[in-house]
Parts: sequence; C-alpha cells; structure tokens
Amino acid sequence: MAAGLPARVTFASEAALEDALSTPSSGLLASMRSMPGDIIVLGAAGKMGPTLSRMARRALDELGSRDRVFAVSRFSSATAEQSLRESGIETIRCDLLDRRAVDALPHAPNVIFMAGHKFGTREAPSLTWAMNVVLPSIAAERYADSRIVAFSTGNVYALSSASGGGPLESEAPSPIGEYAMSCLGRERIFEDASARRGTRVAIVRLNYAIDLRYGVLVDIASRVLRDEPIDLRMGHVNVIWQGDANDWALRCLAHASAPPFVVNVTGVETLAVRALAERFGELLHRAPTFTGTEAPDALLSNASLAHSLFGPPSVSTAALVEWIAEWVQAGRPLLGKPTHFEERTGAF
Repeated sequence: MAAGLPARVTFASEAALEDALSTPSSGLLASMRSMPGDIIVLGAAGKMGPTLSRMARRALDELGSRDRVFAVSRFSSATAEQSLRESGIETIRCDLLDRRAVDALPHAPNVIFMAGHKFGTREAPSLTWAMNVVLPSIAAERYADSRIVAFSTGNVYALSSASGGGPLESEAPSPIGEYAMSCLGRERIFEDASARRGTRVAIVRLNYAIDLRYGVLVDIASRVLRDEPIDLRMGHVNVIWQGDANDWALRCLAHASAPPFVVNVTGVETLAVRALAERFGELLHRAPTFTGTEAPDALLSNASLAHSLFGPPSVSTAALVEWIAEWVQAGRPLLGKPTHFEERTGAF
C-alpha cells in the first residue's frame, strides 16, 4: 500500500466525484499555457472521456483562454451529451469509422484519441480490429498536422515478474490475445503516421485508471461486500486515480513528437490483490474469501518515466481504497462494467 495518510474525503454524489476527477493541477495549467489551441477529444463518451474533457475545459477557463474543447462520440446517452454541453464543451455526434464524417470534423491543433473496443472481442474480433486499427488510421490521416495523444494500454506488454517492478517503455511489446494485439496495431498506425507524415504523437500506455464507480479496486471491493470469492490468478496489479491519468494524458500533448513519445501511466506500487481484498474486508466488516493461486507474474507497468515528468500520483492507494469502501458501502452508483483484470489469456 502507498505510504502516507489517506485523505479524509467523502464524495456524497457523482457530481462531487466528477468535480474531483476533472480538477486540473498547476502542472497542467502550466503545460496548457504553453500549448495553445483548440482541443478535440475523439471517443469522448467512454469511462474517462467526459472527465478528461471537463478537465481540459476547466484548465482553459482558469487560463482565461477562449480556445474550444470538442467532445466527439456517437453519444448513445443524450443525458451524458447534455452534461458536457452544460460544462462549456461543444459536442459532435460522429461515427469515427465513417471517413467522410471524420473529414468534416473541425480542425484542432490538439487531439486526444480515446476511441477503442475491448469487451466483446471474443464474440466480435473483427469489430475490435476495426475500432482499434482502422479507426486510428482514419483519425491519424485527418489530424496529420496536429499533436495527438493516443491512449493505449499496458496490455501490449507480456506478463512480467510480480517482483520486478513491471516493464519500462523500452521493453519490446509482446501482447497476449487479440485485444492486446489490436492495441499494439493502434500504436503501430500512429507510429506509421509519425514516420510518413511527421505527425507529433504521444502514446499513453495506461493501466488501470480508478474511478469510484468502476476499476480494479471497485471490482475487488464489490466482491468483498457481496461475499463473493476474489480470484487470485492475476495476483498483482497497478492502479492510478483517474484524475491523475486525465491530467497526465493532457500534459502529454506537450511531449508529442516524431517519432512518438511513449509513456506508461500508472501508480508507483505493485499491489497484491490479496492484500487489497483484506484491507477492503477490514473497512467493509467482511472476511474476504479467495479462489485460485497467485501466479509469479502479472500484467504490470513501470511508470517511473511518468513520475519523473509529472510527479507522483496525487492520490495514494490507501486513500483510493478508503474512498471506494465508503462509496460501495453507501450503495452509491456503479457503472457495472467489471474490468476482468484477472484474465490471463487476453480473452475479453
């Protein structure tokens, strides 16, 4: 667990939570001051997109900038779209696989690429490859002259020793399963755009972002609360507060380059799933039960480069665990989207 006392914070509502997840840091303000221009977020309606878009808008507002933030998605939820509009973000409904529709999107010097597909890969692998490879190709061509921060995942790495600290960015990818392979394909598309067109790119390999409504820690806490066994096959994980992941991703605009800048984004520690479950058990007054046995390796990343650039995460793991325990015990809303972090064969 992270050193230091956890912050004594209670989030009484989703609005309070989203406010915390979208609060820009002083470092982000300094970074964006030097990177003027509109920001377009492609795939903005996912789990992270709305709070990242709000963070960008809030940072620009604090800087007194008139630059615009565009959030692009199919927006299956009109409520979610309206909420973004109320935050001063301009929303655009678009099928990002439609080349003509993408060509019609407004120009922006700063692009955050968040579109992708993970769950359901087993049932519809062709859709996963279309979303994770074809779609990036369309976006990279449309925004060839922009700075692009492209979200990727730590899944592009092989499983590594739980005692080794995780792979650095210099380690060659070795993805397991079609989802991870397609994510490496996405990276290669942006690398090709950078090599052929000089597009400035930053590739963010993230695992795992933590909201109080979803994420690895929510999965573990929910199982403890429901007296369901905790699967220990993937016995170790990395996590990071989603607010920090949002902040660092936006700050990566300043690092976009040709060839691409690649950075792992996650927390400081390698966390034991058993220890996390036991801590949730203390907080939720439950005795956790377990199934399976911890393997000596896990899906991990070493984010020392990100920490050297952006500082340590602003929220400790201990604080995240306390916040999530309070949230789930109070019966507050969850997204109902388990991470399947225990999957070791890459079949999602």
